[in-house]
Amino acid sequence: MPTKILLKDLHQPGIFSYDGYRKAGGYTSVEKALKSMSPDSVMEEVKTAGLRGRGGAGFPAGLKWSFLDRKSGKPRYLICNADESEPGTFKDRFLMEKIPHLLIEGIIVSSFALGANVAYIYVRGEFKKIIKILENTIEEARTNNLVGKNILGTGYSLEIYVQTGAGAYICGEETGLIESLEGKRGNPRLKPPFPAVVGLYGCPTVVNNVETLAAVPWIINNGGSAYAGIGIGRSTGTKLISACGHINKPGVYEIEMGLPVEEFIYSDEYCGGIRNEKKLKAVVAGGSSVPILPSHLILKTAKGEPRLMSYESLSDGGFVSGTMLGSGGFIVMDEDTCIVRNLWTFTRFYHHESCGQCSPCREGTGWMEKILHRIEHGHGKMHDIDLLVDISKKIEGTTICPLGDAAAWPVASAIRHFRDEFEWHVLEPKECLIRNYGMGKEAVVI
Repeated sequence: MPTKILLKDLHQPGIFSYDGYRKAGGYTSVEKALKSMSPDSVMEEVKTAGLRGRGGAGFPAGLKWSFLDRKSGKPRYLICNADESEPGTFKDRFLMEKIPHLLIEGIIVSSFALGANVAYIYVRGEFKKIIKILENTIEEARTNNLVGKNILGTGYSLEIYVQTGAGAYICGEETGLIESLEGKRGNPRLKPPFPAVVGLYGCPTVVNNVETLAAVPWIINNGGSAYAGIGIGRSTGTKLISACGHINKPGVYEIEMGLPVEEFIYSDEYCGGIRNEKKLKAVVAGGSSVPILPSHLILKTAKGEPRLMSYESLSDGGFVSGTMLGSGGFIVMDEDTCIVRNLWTFTRFYHHESCGQCSPCREGTGWMEKILHRIEHGHGKMHDIDLLVDISKKIEGTTICPLGDAAAWPVASAIRHFRDEFEWHVLEPKECLIRNYGMGKEAVVI
């Protein structure tokens, strides 16, 4: 049986409550860390584990913690990024809704390792139910002396606050999140300085994703080496995948890193195959911001090797024939999917969510949306396809934050792998409109 770390107690009775969570072994890592470990030893275990940030970037968490400025004498902060605004991703929401004490336990241990006495959970504004869950969970922990002053009599104190976002995708980027948390418009900051030196209120700050922090208790209880022994290569441990699209069993799955993509899609233990016995056409493996891959490249690498659910395997081949694991938003598309229409939807989203600070992103995302609308609705020209590629190149790598890249990569990859479909939209506009919008030929006006 595959190892479960985050969801292993999901079906334990009462796991949602403090008493139920405690009966399942909850908060033992807090006792172990605060009573018998030093902050540095906790950090070393996380480094040994090879835990990588689960929000999308995949940067080693322990290494990120080690960058925190400990010499300035300023207060240190931990921020939990619970904004989860990446289209196709819903695993953090699932964790907070089903096992909220796991996140709180992870925050306590991580804050101890960082020497932080204040932690914030920045949660997406639309998660109204989850905001109440988190607030109630923190109060349960406080009642049991796990939050507040002198936790478990160890002399360590920690306050945890829930801060509601305003529904901006850009605030999923750590510096945009910090700006928003300070009460300002959520515009990303130029780096350096990095948040580890100048973060929240100008103080040393670490920002970690929900799933990242939720993995810390298991690492402390079982050891970093045990965590590193799960997975493959530098992709250690387990990963939550939000599987959706044209599959028989959409949902949140915890997988061991290194699971073959084909097994994940077709196994009854996971996605259960393509809905209505259709053929697989394409997959967006890590949320809408990563390159799309056609069926033959998502199942096997360009070298003909099985593609694995890991950071390294999915990125094998670069953006020519590879993609990214990202946040784990796994969107499956069947043979009837219109790639152009899907891309137009993605591009509308990124145009809407651009903060407008950087001209390439502010203007370029709007141009791409207009051109894709033109192609999708029967008014495209052949030169529009190359124009889209050119615009995406002008955006990529030229912006303060990665939103510009997130908008450009899907466009470039969709045209790279499905150019014939874009050309068909231009050459046969009426047929495309009939297929996508169900109109009769006599009703199509171009």
